[in-house]
Amino acid sequence: MAIISGVPGADGLSEVVAVLREWQHEGAPVHLHPGDLGWFWRFGTETTAAAVRTWRRDGRLLAVGLLDQPDLLRLAIAPDLQRDAELARRLAEDLTEPERGVLIEGKADVEAPTRALLQDLLSENGWTAGEPWTPLRRDLARPVEDPGVRIEVIGPERAHVRAAVQRAAFDGSTFTDERWHAMAAGAPYADARCLVAYDDRGDAVAAVTVWSAGPGRPGLLEPMGVHRDHRGRGHGRAINVAAAAALRGMGASSAIVCTPSSNAGAVAGYRSAGFHRLPEVRDKHRDA
Repeated sequence: MAIISGVPGADGLSEVVAVLREWQHEGAPVHLHPGDLGWFWRFGTETTAAAVRTWRRDGRLLAVGLLDQPDLLRLAIAPDLQRDAELARRLAEDLTEPERGVLIEGKADVEAPTRALLQDLLSENGWTAGEPWTPLRRDLARPVEDPGVRIEVIGPERAHVRAAVQRAAFDGSTFTDERWHAMAAGAPYADARCLVAYDDRGDAVAAVTVWSAGPGRPGLLEPMGVHRDHRGRGHGRAINVAAAAALRGMGASSAIVCTPSSNAGAVAGYRSAGFHRLPEVRDKHRDA
C-alpha cells in the first residue's frame, strides 16, 4: 500500500494523541510527546490541527509531525518503523520539497528520532547537524522527596496565576489565561497538571506543566520556568521535584525534559532535582 500524507483536521487529533501516547516507552530516544501537542494546543484546536502532519499506510499511522514553526518540524515515528526504508524515503521527499506542504522553502530544521533511517537520508541530501539539545530523565520507581515549598495544582479559576508566572519567566511570552483555557480544553490535558511554587512570602515564583502519556510510560515537563525576579534561590529545583512527584502520582515511569545545551543554568537546575543527562541530540538543519 502507498504511504499517504495529510493533515488530520480537528476531529482527527484525538487519534493522533492516542497514538503518540502508545509510542512513548522507556529506552526510546526522546521524541515528539503528546505533551508537546498539548502545550501547542494553547493556540486553539483548529490551529493545532493545521500544524500537524501525518503519514499513513493502509490506514495505520506511521509518523506524526508538529510544525512548531513554519521552519521547524518535530517528528515522531512508530517505534517498529524507525528503519523502514519506504517510510524514510517518503519522509525525506516530503521534508525536502516545499510544494508538498510540510516545510517552507529555505532554512529549516527537523527534530527526528536519533536512530531513524530518515536521519541518514537527510544527511545524504545535504542536511547538517543543528543546535545541540540535552535530554534529561528522572526515574520514578521510588518515591519523590518533598520539594520544600508550597505547591499549588492550578485549576481554571487560577489560570491567571499560571499565565503570569509563564510571562515573567520567558521574555516575549504571549501566554494568557485565555490560552491556558484553550490548552486545558485539549485532549492531552486530560493527563496533565499545571503546578505553581510559592516562596515563604506567598509569591508565585515558578511554574511547570507536566504531561503523562499513561501509566508505565515517560511523562514530560513542558514548559518549566522561574519568575525572573526570583531566580538563584532554588525555586527551579523545587518545581522540578514537584513535577516529578506529580508525574509519579499519575503513574509515569519517568520524567523527561529537553533543553538547549547552551542553557547551562537549566541543565544544572534539572540535575539538582535528580534528573540525569542523556546523550546530546541535534536537529537536522537545512540552509537556504
